[in-house]
This record gives sequence, structure tokens and C-alpha cells, in this order.
Amino acid sequence: MAEAYIVGAVRTPVGTKKGALAGVHPADLGAHVLTELMGRTGVDPAAVEDVVMGCVSQVGPQALDIARTAWLSAGLPETTAGVTVDRQCGSSQQAVHFAAQGVMSGTQELVVASGVENMGMVPMGANAKYAIDAGLSLFGEGWDRRYGDQEISQFRGAQLMAEKWGHTREDLERYSLESHRRAAAAREAGYFEKQIAPLAGVTQDEGVRPDTTLEKMAGLDPLREGWALTAAVASQVSVGAGALLIASEHAVERHGLTPMARIVQLSLVGDDPVYMLTAPIPATRKALEKAGLGIGDIDVTEINEAFAPVPLAWMHELGADPAKTNPNGGAIALGHPLGATGAVLMTKLVHELERTHGRYGLQTMCEGGGQANVTIVERV
Repeated sequence: MAEAYIVGAVRTPVGTKKGALAGVHPADLGAHVLTELMGRTGVDPAAVEDVVMGCVSQVGPQALDIARTAWLSAGLPETTAGVTVDRQCGSSQQAVHFAAQGVMSGTQELVVASGVENMGMVPMGANAKYAIDAGLSLFGEGWDRRYGDQEISQFRGAQLMAEKWGHTREDLERYSLESHRRAAAAREAGYFEKQIAPLAGVTQDEGVRPDTTLEKMAGLDPLREGWALTAAVASQVSVGAGALLIASEHAVERHGLTPMARIVQLSLVGDDPVYMLTAPIPATRKALEKAGLGIGDIDVTEINEAFAPVPLAWMHELGADPAKTNPNGGAIALGHPLGATGAVLMTKLVHELERTHGRYGLQTMCEGGGQANVTIVERV
């Protein structure tokens, strides 16, 4: 099978839902990272065969195939196609998988994997609003027969995880505080500067709270009476975009590109849709086994911090080193712009491997419906 390489990776700063990026049209968010990616890699945009873009709430300004709209909004060649992917929170990680699979199959040479989401302009769940307003089920009769009429939500799933793995509110808050501490330290040290393409006057991620404390977190109301979850232990509603260029070995030679990382393993697993957020655990086990690696071989992990119980349970079950897991903070501090997060995390991952001279990196995230992608890369 042919090899696939990441030869460029860039992202916007991750903005807050009421921050300076909230008024930027999603097509322009996407166009910004696509333009920057082409400029940084020096590739003739006409050589790009497809743009695969993750986006979850495909409605309003994020409708009508935002991948194609963003590429054209960037003034890039009309000859390049675009397709938009929805695998919930893993949408742009799936975009990386589809792009890499196109290259590894030998049918494509250069493919962009990207993601975009403006949750300030298009609220989470906006694409489900029609069904809700019309009094229609989001799931259908077959689902109801299988799972009953119990609540299916990421919030309940996170609480169920906290209960199953015995995580108290204090455990979750300590994890969240560490996420902010790491993100603030990384930002202060300039670790993100090389990967970020400033936009609308924003040069840094907006969600980091270097002055937060356990005392402040303890003063928040739980999301539901009796729950361990509060807003402090959940990912932030965010705005952002990211893009990576995936190239074949032939394209690397032909265009004089310098690979950042080689794609080692692409895995996908489904798990309990009621718990919803547990799939990174079996998905990681599957990916490591197929790659012939152990968790100790992984130098940097990016696991999406949808809620604090997710990485805590994952580390417990995999025996992962906390120091190598989200070393520069995660979505609790840096934000989670849904369909963009996969591309943002992969951009963070390959740049951190480069900075630390690590060898293997692993990315995973929980996704709606009880799914998870895992991507393993090797620094070149």
C-alpha cells in the first residue's frame, strides 16, 4: 500500500462564541486556513484533487457543501472539488482519514483535509432544529425499539462515565485546572505560534483561563442537580478552522515537499451510543494492535476533552502517561469548534512531535452515536 504524508498543518486561533472570530463567516474561516496552507507548503493549488472538510452543523452559512464554498471563497482554482463530512465531533479527523485513504489507495496524490465550525454564528444542534420544531423524533421507531425512550445526550453520557469510573466532581475539576495550566504555559512559551494563522486581529486561542482556580470552579452550579458535571469540566463552545495537506510519496518528490509525519494507522470503532463517549478506549486498543505498537510507544496523545471524564477514563483503561496526554492542554481550555476540532488537534499533534522530536503521535476523540476515530502518525 502507498504511503500518505502530512506535509502541512495550520489552524486559526480557537475563538470563543462571543469573541473576535464569532462574526467571521464560516466560509471565510475555512478560506483563511486553506489559503495559508497553500502558501506555507508552496504547492500549486491546481494540483490539489479534493478538499475534504469536516463540519457538524451543516445549516445556514455552513450549508451547501462548505468545503467547496470555502475553497472558492479563498480564490483558489475552480478545478478542485470539495466535499463536507459529518462524523459529529470527529468530522475533520475523519476528513484526515478520507484524505489519507485516497492517497494510500493510489487514486489521489494531493488532498486537503480540513474542518470548520463557527458555533457563535451557527449554534450546536441548529441542524436538528427542524425535527424538534416539527415534533419529529431525531432517531425513529427502530431506535426507540432498541434503546427505549431514555435520554440520549453527550451530557448524560459524560455523567454516566464519571459514575462508572468513580470520578468525583473534585477529580474532574482538578483535571480541568491542569488543562488550563498546560494551555496557558504553552501559549506563554510560544508553542502554538508556528501552527496558528492569525485572523481578525486574533493571534492566540481565546478560551484559556490562566487565572482560574479550584475555588472558582467549586462555585459553579452542576449541569443537573446531583451531577458531577459543571461547565468548568466541559469543552468550550468555540469558533475555528484547521487544514492539513496529505501527499503521496510521488507528490512529495514531484513538488519538493518536506513531510511532517507519515500516516501509520487509521482506525474507527463504534461503542455504546447511550454512554456515547467511551469509544476512544476500544478504538485506541484496536489501532495500537493493528500498528504493532504499545501505549508506551506513543510520545504525544491528543484526546479531545469533550468532558473531563473522557480522557480520565481513557488514561485509566489504556495505562497512558498523563504527561504525554494533551501536554499543551485540551478542549476544556482551548475550546472545541466541533467539525474543526479534528484538524485542530492533528495540527497541534504534528507540531508538538516536531517541537519535541517525538516519534509516534496518537489522536482520538469521542463522537456522537458512540463512535471514535484513532489516527497514529510517525514524525518524519
